[in-house]
Amino acid sequence: MTEYAVLNPATGELVESYPTATDAEVAAAVQSAGAAYDTWGRTSTVAQRTALLTRVAELHRERSDELSAAMVEEMGKPLRDAEGEVDFAASIYDYYAANAEQFLADEELTLSEGEGTAIIRRAPVGVLLGIMPWNFPAYQVARFAAPNLATGNTIVLKHAPQCPRSAALLQQLFLDAGFPEGAYVNVYAANEQVESIIADPRVQGVSLTGSERAGAAVAEIAGRHLKKVVLELGGSDPFLVLGGADLGPVVEAAVAARMENTGQACNAGKRFIVVDDVYEAFVARFTDALLEASPGSPLSSSAAADNLSGQVDSALAGGATLASAGGRSGAFFPTGVLTGVGSDNPAYHQELFGPVAMVFRAADEDDAVRLANDTPYGLGSYVFTDDPEQAQRVADRIDAGMVFVNGVGLDAAELPFGGVKRSGFGRELGRFGMEEFVNKKLIRTAR
Repeated sequence: MTEYAVLNPATGELVESYPTATDAEVAAAVQSAGAAYDTWGRTSTVAQRTALLTRVAELHRERSDELSAAMVEEMGKPLRDAEGEVDFAASIYDYYAANAEQFLADEELTLSEGEGTAIIRRAPVGVLLGIMPWNFPAYQVARFAAPNLATGNTIVLKHAPQCPRSAALLQQLFLDAGFPEGAYVNVYAANEQVESIIADPRVQGVSLTGSERAGAAVAEIAGRHLKKVVLELGGSDPFLVLGGADLGPVVEAAVAARMENTGQACNAGKRFIVVDDVYEAFVARFTDALLEASPGSPLSSSAAADNLSGQVDSALAGGATLASAGGRSGAFFPTGVLTGVGSDNPAYHQELFGPVAMVFRAADEDDAVRLANDTPYGLGSYVFTDDPEQAQRVADRIDAGMVFVNGVGLDAAELPFGGVKRSGFGRELGRFGMEEFVNKKLIRTAR
């Protein structure tokens, strides 16, 4: 049985537990969302819905202290990161409030023959299930909820079991913003109850952000019931250093890329691939800088630290070398740099979810691209070079959903987020995020 509880990773203290939903409560959540779609979802205007999203954004900012404190206690997020996350979530609601009418406008098609008109009308599809992760409790919800509520879909939201307080605070926020009962419904469902939600004929799609294992399980269930799926799964993003006159800014960006959210971000830089000409200099400076940046916040749980510790130990047993800032203590894990990770090393194809980086030496540009693409994942990537032509050439060759050139932390509400290969499929954010769960209905009129 899935247990919803606030277990402070910094202290190991069980702060609060929440009862898992009964089957009747799960059914009631879907019923409420279905009823809201049949009324509000079908009859409200885009202007009415976006006005409510504007209020959601305002309430995020007004309640930032409360939301941020919940994240810190639930999953150990550094307070500054939590506050930044709440602000980013607010900007996503603002973005869709400002742009939904344009994105959802009728699109006229040019007829090749015959009289009359043809348009594509973007309409809601119904109830959607969102399955959210623990690492970004507010931002991940915003990516899913904002475009779909603007469209007129209604939402059943299953948050991560270790973020029940955030889940409750967000549901109350949507109610206080003026959304009707059922438009956004939080449910503390067990994993075993997810299939019944997806199978319900009122539920038209599911969006999951999480592990490969969870994504595969949900996709299998959704496929059996012919439901649309958007998946944002793991990533082991390459960070390519292809040269440059000044390594200082590159090293600074590399540390930032690895340390976001204490290293617990799907699109964080994890594999640092450095061409031979600057490899020794980069490794020396990057190692010093990363070890000095040892986090003052814990990983999300002692179990997460156990998993990372096991991966590092396995990498060392496979012949890698580790430079570390110190020893582990409970859920606190020190920064570290792994080198000498060969293609036969167990860590080579793994995602390290925490403040440990792997650095690889590449002979040249072609070898760097080969290493970058030699992964089952394809979420994000980073390319650093002083040569603009090289930057675009390499960006074209990388197998990933996103490429960031000479910068980190460049995510924005208007930029689509998603990956390829085992990192999932579909997109969130931007205009493309609004296209996932809409009925692109053709209306052809003869005259």
